Amino acid sequence: MAESLLALRDLRKHYGGLAVTDGVTLDVLPGEIHAIIGPNGAGKTTLIHEITGVVAPDSGQVVFAGRDVTRLSLPRRARAGLARSFQITSVVAGFSALENVALAAQARAGSSFRFFRPAASERALNEAAMAALSEVGLADRAAVPAGALSHGEKRALEIAIALATQPRLLLLDEPLAGAGPEETERLIALLTRLKAAYTILLVEHDMQAVFALANRISVLVYGRVIATGTVAEIRANAEVRAAYLGEDDA
Repeated sequence: MAESLLALRDLRKHYGGLAVTDGVTLDVLPGEIHAIIGPNGAGKTTLIHEITGVVAPDSGQVVFAGRDVTRLSLPRRARAGLARSFQITSVVAGFSALENVALAAQARAGSSFRFFRPAASERALNEAAMAALSEVGLADRAAVPAGALSHGEKRALEIAIALATQPRLLLLDEPLAGAGPEETERLIALLTRLKAAYTILLVEHDMQAVFALANRISVLVYGRVIATGTVAEIRANAEVRAAYLGEDDA
């Protein structure tokens, strides 16, 4: 097996007597989409927070690109190449799609971006932002205020914001949440394109999308990983079917 880009080792987090993550160990390999699935209350949100640096685990390690980042802050992890789609920066409704993505490019480059200076004075930032918008299919919406975008376009914009930080690993937390059928189809097509260029950790409840996109899946139940495997292996796993998928999804 290839060396892991992200390795979680025995992550544990307790709130009082409740074990929210209970010895989570898993590996995300370079170039794969690794999905994390599980019922509500399984500990997925806390696990994401531990990976990104929002919450410190009580014990265990988060190793990214061979470096122990367990105690690094969220901004330092982002600069190292670990990007969470909606935590790099908040989408500002009154700013255009281009301006929103340029904020992330500015954070990566350390430039003094100013929205009211001539665009040419920040050409490198605008070029980086346009490249990210093009990658998610929003180039023709660059001048549109973020607040005027459809729900699906806003989710694509969040992904573009993450891409502008030049991530080595892209963590997407329920990118299809709230999307209608047509928007879901477009977002799945987008993620299919992105999987050729990025390593992705995907948390998602839409199992059709997970099965279509993931190379491997880890199933989290009551804070513990009960199985990791390919789509076929997870669909055939009796424990997973009993705990989460149900007999109808086999």
